[in-house]
Parts: sequence; C-alpha cells; structure tokens
Amino acid sequence: MEGVIRKQLLYKTGVEYGDYALNHVLGCSHGCRYPCYAFLMNKRFRNITYENWTKPRIVENTIELLEKELPRLKGKARYINMCFATDPFMYNQPEVVKLSCDVIVLINSYGIPVRTLTKGVYTQDVAKISNHPENSFGITLVSLSEQFRQKYEPNAAPINERLKSLFAMHMCGFCTWVSIEPYPTPDIIEQDIEKLLESISFVDRIVFGRWNYRKLNYPEQKKFYHEMASKVAEFGEKKGIEVMIKKEIEDVK
Repeated sequence: MEGVIRKQLLYKTGVEYGDYALNHVLGCSHGCRYPCYAFLMNKRFRNITYENWTKPRIVENTIELLEKELPRLKGKARYINMCFATDPFMYNQPEVVKLSCDVIVLINSYGIPVRTLTKGVYTQDVAKISNHPENSFGITLVSLSEQFRQKYEPNAAPINERLKSLFAMHMCGFCTWVSIEPYPTPDIIEQDIEKLLESISFVDRIVFGRWNYRKLNYPEQKKFYHEMASKVAEFGEKKGIEVMIKKEIEDVK
C-alpha cells in the first residue's frame, strides 16, 4: 500500500457528537456511493477522483506524529474519534487494520479512550489490544439488505459480518454503538426500521441521521424522518440504549 506524509494528525472536530479526531489513512476502499462526504470534500479541494479515493494510502508518519501530539491532549481530550474521513478497519485491508490497532494502543497509553466507527469488521486482535475501559466500537448500519449494501457500499463488509463482529465486541465487555446514517428514504429502499433496530438491540448507543449530500426526491421526507427518529428514540428508551438524533433531522424540509 502506498503512503503519504502529513504534518499534523489530531484535530478538534466540529461534528456534533465528536471531540478530537484523526484520519491516519487517505481514501477508503469501501467506495460508498451515498455519496461519501469525505470523498466529496477531497474531490472538491484536492481534485481526487473516485478511482484514486478507493485506493487508500496510509499516513506513514502516523505514530511519529501521535507521539508528538498526544502529550498535549492528556487530561484534555475526552476521547478520540477514529475516523470521520476514512475507515479505521477497512474490509480486506490488513495494513490499515494493523496501523489502526497500533494507533489505539498508543492513544490508550496516554489514558485517552477511542471511539471507532467502521463498515468493516472487528477481529480478535482489536479486542486484545484495547486497553481503556471507555473505548467504544461502532459500525455503520443503514440497511439489513445485502442488495442495498452491494449497490451503495460495494466493497464494505457484508451486513452479517459487521453485526457478528460488533456482537463479539459486546460479548467481550466493550461498549458498542451503531451509526444509522445516512438513513435512506423509501424511494431508495423500502424497509422496516424496527427490524434493523432489533438486530442491534445489544448496543449501548445509537446515532441516527438522514440521507445527505444528494437531492432527495421523496415528497414527504420531513414527515418520514421525524417518524423514523421517533421510532429510534422509543426503541432506545424501551431497551435502555442511549440515542442521539442528529440536529439535521430538524432541518429537513
């Protein structure tokens, strides 16, 4: 895998449920067709094509940068997000997974927990290296349909593999969570959100957000998203799961 060199890695994120974050890989092999916000920004400001984006490059000086930057955040950062502009556990990308594990070990050594999110899978190696009681491991799950996954998340892990790996982390005693974002409208796929919610009833936290970055043609999207958000909130209350409904739901027109 090719690499890049960067001058800085850690940053304070503006994402509403974020704190500090890092992106130790440029690009993502999953090739999501939602489209992906990270790809759109890189396409706009770095003139990166979809083909180049789906050939990830690791930040070769990741550990060196973290060793310089982490001491400044000790006692300051509540947690570090991995990642908002790439995927730390890309499916079938062992070099990325190995580097992500090394990153978690280093961050935890400073007493800082991580909050990870992936469309890949968590292996036993991830469970073994996790060394902070507040580490939190999540997956993105917006549909249980493999047909949908193959169309919109072509190179990501199959749905069942994602769910099994997250449940395994739960059984190991780790905090687990799911991002149901971007949740598609019925004109994109007809589905029952309650079935999706039941499949993740073991998690500690759920984040729900709308389909973004592309014009929606569904005529009653405001009503739809408010109804879906209510179902997610009710499910969380019933199961004792923390739920975060993103502010963008209120902005749907």
